[in-house]
Amino acid sequence: MRTVLNIIWLVLSGFWLFLGYMLAGVILCVLIVTIPWGIASFRIGVYTLWPFGREVVDHPRSGVFSFLGNVVWVILAGWWLAIGHILSGLALCITIIGIPLGIANFKLVPVSLMPLGKEIVEKRRGGQFDRAADSVAR
Repeated sequence: MRTVLNIIWLVLSGFWLFLGYMLAGVILCVLIVTIPWGIASFRIGVYTLWPFGREVVDHPRSGVFSFLGNVVWVILAGWWLAIGHILSGLALCITIIGIPLGIANFKLVPVSLMPLGKEIVEKRRGGQFDRAADSVAR
């Protein structure tokens, strides 16, 4: 199911959002001082290209510097990337099939506003087989 959702996502909005993040990353890397924000833009852009099956979690060691970096990020690129997610989410929610994709877009708005101090990890499957494998591993 994740693969099907990712393919539909890629065609309808993922590719265009990916291009927005890549453009922001290139612009931020050209400015030299903002290279860390450019790298964050590339990381979130790749996540935006194929989001289902992965999730964003808070990095345990992020602190004040991540917060200050996110303030700079919002000023430089975050606000227009967030607007792209909101507009794309609204457009996808018009159709019944697009509603899950629109909701996924809305979930990406906080990430587009505050990418520093976050990690992208694979989602754990909650199936019966996975629970049995976890109990055997213990």
